[in-house]
Amino acid sequence: MDDQEAFRLSCELAQRINNEALADPSSPYAGKFVGVANGQVVVVEDDVKTAFFRLRELEPNNRRTCLIEASRDYSRVERV
Repeated sequence: MDDQEAFRLSCELAQRINNEALADPSSPYAGKFVGVANGQVVVVEDDVKTAFFRLRELEPNNRRTCLIEASRDYSRVERV
């Protein structure tokens, strides 16, 4: 799997997790920072810094990863 495919799969899974957490506040991911690498959940943490560094340890190539705050409404976030 190339970097682009890995990133696409990771983002799709992250979006599904976020939608689940938004719909169900009792989801195990709700309010957590979730790191996805190569299309698989690899990190679930309470704080973003720990999640970020653990994700980088497990997959140093950031073109294959996605990190989200589950249950955050990203439709309200301004893009720069």
